Amino acid sequence: MLRDLRAWSGDRLRDPVAWSDLLQLLKTVVASVAAWVIADSVFGLPQAFLAPWAALLVVHSTVYRTLSRGLQQVVGALLGVVLAWALGSLISLDALALAVLLAIGLLMGTSRWLADESTAVAATGLIVLTTGFSTQGSVLVDRLFDTGIGIAVGLLVNLVVWPPLRDYAAASAIDALDDEIGALLRDMADGLRGQCTEETITEWADRTREIDERLDEAWALLRQARESSRLNPRRAARPLRTSTVYEAILRDNEQSVAEIRSMAHSLGHSVEGVLEWDPRFKERWLALLREAGDAIATPDAARVTGVRTGLNQLAHELSTERLSGLHWPEYGGLILNLRNVVTSMDRVAEANPIVLDRYARRRRVVRG
Repeated sequence: MLRDLRAWSGDRLRDPVAWSDLLQLLKTVVASVAAWVIADSVFGLPQAFLAPWAALLVVHSTVYRTLSRGLQQVVGALLGVVLAWALGSLISLDALALAVLLAIGLLMGTSRWLADESTAVAATGLIVLTTGFSTQGSVLVDRLFDTGIGIAVGLLVNLVVWPPLRDYAAASAIDALDDEIGALLRDMADGLRGQCTEETITEWADRTREIDERLDEAWALLRQARESSRLNPRRAARPLRTSTVYEAILRDNEQSVAEIRSMAHSLGHSVEGVLEWDPRFKERWLALLREAGDAIATPDAARVTGVRTGLNQLAHELSTERLSGLHWPEYGGLILNLRNVVTSMDRVAEANPIVLDRYARRRRVVRG
């Protein structure tokens, strides 16, 4: 257990994603505390709680989101303060005032402009109303000033202190896909050399669906990474904004997974029909399937290209031999599926700079 805990701790300490999340957490804490100190100690505001509250709302995981949603949160918080002051002045603090405040605040949150901050007006107004109010206009100004301090500090901290860039999370997710595809192809090659059953083939098809889920996660992380590069002043953000290599890699991975699933279905029909493959096809194709798995997992573009060449040679040689016509649709389908897989993954291996970039960044961090 201690060994596992030590290994987990070591992985977390070396994981830039974990450090980025921790840094974002610390920035949120610093921004909130700094806003409270400024409002309370510098300006001497009597109730400075709105400053850390506003800072907490403003600090987001990306610079773009901080700016794009910051204005919405500013408006929501200001509306909440004004609404609480108005209801406190007209009705005083009682159940009716709370009900009216929450109803109006939540109704404002349903508007299209405040849809992403649907509870900001109601939550801010609730805090202001229940912690004390006054009919004096100066109190309203003080609370608006509190809110402004929190917003300004939150924006400043998130923009100036190491603006978050989520490229590594997306790169790690994309980098893991070819490993999973390569492992699946190797397992298929090894399984087909033994006693392959319908349950085994169903398991292979299920694994392709699991890889599809990983692809969806990678697309989501890539979208977040793209967003984190917008308006980000860091030098590493520009290549992420302009490069299309990640999208191309994901599309080719999607094509490969679809071909492998089709391959699994073809193999399933073969098992159901208890069809014996011709040895001349079986040995060559299984060897190429295994080599494809090894080459894709590496990744090695030259070896992947070699598999495609081998498949073309296999198709040419078998076409000149007198093989049973019963198997030709199956042989042709399996050759075509595997050739489509290696064609897509050949482009992935050639375009995939993710592993090299990752270790280059680590080396720069260690040297620094």
